[in-house]
Parts: sequence; C-alpha cells; structure tokens
Amino acid sequence: MPRFFIDTPLHAGALLELPEGVVRHVQVLRLKVGDTLTLFNGTGGEFPAVLTTLEKRHATAQLGEFDSRDAETPYRVTLAQGIAGGDKMDWLIEKAIELGVSEIQPLSTERSVIRLDAERAAKRVAHWQALVQAACEQCGRNRVPRVLPIRPIAAWLQDRDTVTSYEWRVLLSPRADGGLDSLPPDTPTQPGVLLFGPEGGLAPQEESLARAAGFTAIRLGERILRTETAGIAVLAALAARWGGW
Repeated sequence: MPRFFIDTPLHAGALLELPEGVVRHVQVLRLKVGDTLTLFNGTGGEFPAVLTTLEKRHATAQLGEFDSRDAETPYRVTLAQGIAGGDKMDWLIEKAIELGVSEIQPLSTERSVIRLDAERAAKRVAHWQALVQAACEQCGRNRVPRVLPIRPIAAWLQDRDTVTSYEWRVLLSPRADGGLDSLPPDTPTQPGVLLFGPEGGLAPQEESLARAAGFTAIRLGERILRTETAGIAVLAALAARWGGW
C-alpha cells in the first residue's frame, strides 16, 4: 500500500486535502479514486485512507481509524557522520534511516571533501531531511528522524551539554583495539551516538577530542571499509545485537 508523509495534524474521519507533492506522487503511481493509501505525519502511528478525489493538481483522501503501529528499534541512536562527498552522504542517510537511526548529525571535519557556506549548508540539510521523509515512506517508519544543522566536529565534541546527553558514545577507528564485542550485550535504555569520519576517516586530533569526550573506539576487523559502508555495517550489527530487526 502506498505510504505518504503529511506534515500536518491528522485525525480519524477527516477529509484531507493532499499537498501538491503528494498529489504528484499519487499521479506517478497511477492511483485512482477509491484506491487505499497510508498517511502519517512523523509523530508516531499512521492512518489508512481512501482517495476520494483526484484532479491534475488537487486530491483529497478520507482518513480511517488511527493505527498505532510502530517500527522503531528498541534503542535510540544518533548517527554523527563526517560529511561525505558526491552522492555517498545521500545513500548513507537513506540506508541509516532504514536501519533505525533516530537522528542524524552531519559534521564538517578536516578531511571532509565538501565545504559549505551557511546558505548551501541549510539547503543541503533540507535536502537530507526530504530524503529522510522519503525513506520513512518506503521502509514503514512512522516517526521521522531529524537531520540536525551541520556543525564543525571540534565544536560539537566540545559542546558538553550535547555530547553528555548521549549515555553511550562509540567512535569507529582503524586504530582501536576493541571491536563490537566491547559494546554492552544488553539493549541500552538511554540514547547513544555513533561517530564516523568522512573519506579518509577522522584526523588524529579529532579522534583524540572524541576520546576525551568519552567515546569508546571500536574497529571492524582488518579490512578498511569506505565511510558509506562502515556506518551501515555497524548499524546492522547493532540491530542484530540489540534486537533492532
């Protein structure tokens, strides 16, 4: 059944006018009046709906009863990712959402290929947030994670209020001694964060700052993974370890 994110309050029994972007998507999918779809607004749960009118630039849907279905992992994890170049960051964000991350913190680092001024950074974050919404539509999540504003990694690591809000903190580093088995075996009840560098990884001084901020460094065996592979591999391993599937 097609799923669409609607950024507005939803109520059982309401007749809802669909946003222009959703109307275009409905037309691309060749839906017709009487077809069923699912609508959600990112705050949890979803509504079955029936398409009641469909015109070139206008469509309405009748909402059914609220369904509290939840597809979240039993743990909360933020992905703190050094900005990767090309379409790698897009791909990584999409797959991280499918694997259950609850928040994404993009970081500018010494080895980040992309350098963004304030205007371009805001546009890139908006683009990533749209990717998050689309990924939630595809994978069945009813809570839409936030993409936080881009921050320099040093400033982020030295923001004590932010970093200490994560009960557990993990850094991926080829220089680490321990692996995934150094993580707690039981599902954590408090939120945590995974920190990954861009292409080329984190610079030594950035890794030192992370360790000083209480991050536990782990490695993934003898092979060096690309940044877009490493994050997904760790998230998948955590899902298997802590029941996120």
